[in-house]
Amino acid sequence: MTKQFELLAPGGDVDAIKAAIIAGADAVYCGLDTFNARNRAANISFDELVRIIHLAHQYNCQIFLTLNIVILEREFKSLTTLLNKLVNTTLDGVIVQDLGLLYVLRKHYPTLDIHASTQLTTHNIGQIPFLKKLGASRVNLSREMNLREVTAITKAATEHDVLTEVFVHGSLCVAFSGLCYSTSASAGNSGNRGRCSQACREEYETTPSGNNFPLNIKDNSAFFDLPALIEAGVHSFKIEGRIKGASYVHTVVDSFRKQIDGFLNTGELLEDGERLYKVFNRDFSNAFLRGDLNQSMFIENPRDNSKYYALDQSNAISVVQIQEVEEKLTEEKNEITSTVFDKIKQVSLEKRDLTINVKGNIGEHLTVDVTTDIFVPGNTQTQPKKWTLHSTKTLVESNKSIVDEAAITKRFKGFNNASFNLIELNCAALAANVNLPFSELTQLKNTIASLLNDDQAVIADITLPKLSNTPKNTTNKKSADLSILICDDSDIGLANVTNADIYFKLPDAYKRGCTKYIALFNNNPRLIPWFPSVLIGKDYDVALNILEQVKPALIVTNNTGIANRAFELGIKWIAGPFLNTTNSYALLAMKESFDCSGAFISNEINHQQMRSIARPENFKLFYSIYHPILLMASRQCFFQQSVGCEKPRIDNGCMLSCDKSTSITNLKGMSFSIDKQKAGYPSIYNDDQFLNTEIIHDLSNTFDSFMIDLTNIGAGDKQSPDKKLLIQQFEQLLNNTDEEQGKSIVTQLNDLVPQSTSDQYHIGL
Repeated sequence: MTKQFELLAPGGDVDAIKAAIIAGADAVYCGLDTFNARNRAANISFDELVRIIHLAHQYNCQIFLTLNIVILEREFKSLTTLLNKLVNTTLDGVIVQDLGLLYVLRKHYPTLDIHASTQLTTHNIGQIPFLKKLGASRVNLSREMNLREVTAITKAATEHDVLTEVFVHGSLCVAFSGLCYSTSASAGNSGNRGRCSQACREEYETTPSGNNFPLNIKDNSAFFDLPALIEAGVHSFKIEGRIKGASYVHTVVDSFRKQIDGFLNTGELLEDGERLYKVFNRDFSNAFLRGDLNQSMFIENPRDNSKYYALDQSNAISVVQIQEVEEKLTEEKNEITSTVFDKIKQVSLEKRDLTINVKGNIGEHLTVDVTTDIFVPGNTQTQPKKWTLHSTKTLVESNKSIVDEAAITKRFKGFNNASFNLIELNCAALAANVNLPFSELTQLKNTIASLLNDDQAVIADITLPKLSNTPKNTTNKKSADLSILICDDSDIGLANVTNADIYFKLPDAYKRGCTKYIALFNNNPRLIPWFPSVLIGKDYDVALNILEQVKPALIVTNNTGIANRAFELGIKWIAGPFLNTTNSYALLAMKESFDCSGAFISNEINHQQMRSIARPENFKLFYSIYHPILLMASRQCFFQQSVGCEKPRIDNGCMLSCDKSTSITNLKGMSFSIDKQKAGYPSIYNDDQFLNTEIIHDLSNTFDSFMIDLTNIGAGDKQSPDKKLLIQQFEQLLNNTDEEQGKSIVTQLNDLVPQSTSDQYHIGL
């Protein structure tokens, strides 16, 4: 029977991958030592990957490779070297975050199946056709989604012939994936580059509510929600854990395998899930999936909770009883590890032996006998296989350019590779002084390569064409234009003191049927709508209604669902800074597929990383030079564990009406502002504002417009600078041509914004 549902397991190293395979995973996702979002995992080498693919296919298990980080311009050369090798394997799919990589894969490597990573923050139905058009065959949905939202997106995905996958077990990020910059701003350790420093797991100074780990939430587990996810149409049930060991992976995968199979066979859930508590966990919650965001999702212990769970279940009181429980748990853990590694030992990644015998006489076709063992899917034993190949032309006598052992070895030695040990290359039966066009040898080599690679034809290497950088339009004498971001009606009057473009930031959430913003934009045609990153469910519907009713000439959007609809409506759009744009190919992806007019370059990259980005024709580049530094945004409440809240759970009223602010301080003495705007998601900001005046001098020929954020978001209790004065100073700086005067303006700006930093501009990714 064809499996309708996929159990997708993590593999951080060879042992974990083996454990997942023998535990019954339908697919395993793993990463190499580059270009993946778990650089703390051991990961695997390319040679290991090739053998792992063959091993997995014996067990009817697929292998997906994680390339799920944003890509820098200079990396595409080495990335294409890797892709040129990957297309000549039987890899089953690649998991991708970067829009530029999506573009390169779809355009140049169409045989590689593309999966959209959770780092792409997919949470509304409009994002499905956007990703589909860029080549994605499946999408990993945001972990914050509830079952109703998952069902709606999966239905939309089905209509576009796209599969969905949902995380069903493992660690949870408190922040929206792809939108966490918690340590990127200070140390360059970006989650978008696989270097998450897990600030959410850190200990902080005791908060007023009495918590020391105010951002630490329990692990996710949908172990008892599988029937609902099946009913929702979800294709893949994904387990998190690429930094976990083999015993963890085997235990979790085996538990889910039995639970899924038991339900499919009987219609009932037969497993109690107790084994999941025997391996690493932070306790479990399915609150996101239930749509019940409450205080019980948090836990004060960021490390392994298995001991505490065992003690709670035992009701142990005395020291002796507690010790007995701990010793028993240790024995159980050791037994799990021992059993798993005994099973792993039986699974070999050894290369297969290969022999090649070449023979032929004058007037005969060159004959090549190839012998090896082949894998039969579903059969864990290999079977001997022999192929006999013949040249299309016959051998002729010659004393020049002869086909001899040296010529054969030169062309066939590459078969001693990651998959095969070429133990014999025998040319004893080949006549001396014979000739054959060397193109015949090349054709034979390619045919052998195809046969050894499950009959997959050899694909020639791709070299990416050199991109042309269209110069910026310099008819304007200014270094660049100024643009301004506001979010309050009271700031609309700033239009009277500047000719700058004015973006109006729309909220994340709305009251049902809200028409306020339609009237706002119709009455103020100079305002350019700015759409946020996260628009879920009805909030997306309302944002879409604003777009369709107003039909502005231009928008800025940080949400790809809105971008897709703007393209369909013929509305010009600019990619916002939270689309994490870091390379030229991402610009091409948006321009060629969705007629994008321009893009903000990510504030995560430094000036050197920006320099090499090529501007497409008729395309503008933007950069934010003054803004609050967002560290993370969450669907969960940050106030429950910091200052406390009388509400036991988040409801719609919280999103629309709460506008609290506070701060938390880690044990290093660094403070961070927690800010919740009305109709906005709870967010955490750096204590400093981002202020980068250097870029105006360094890269004025690169950017068309520099933006300043005057929304007051993230300011907490700090006094905001005078907005009119800020505009005046930035305009003077952009119009200035005198070096000394420019220094004076910068000094005045630094005085206006005393707590500021431009570290990201220097550190980069």
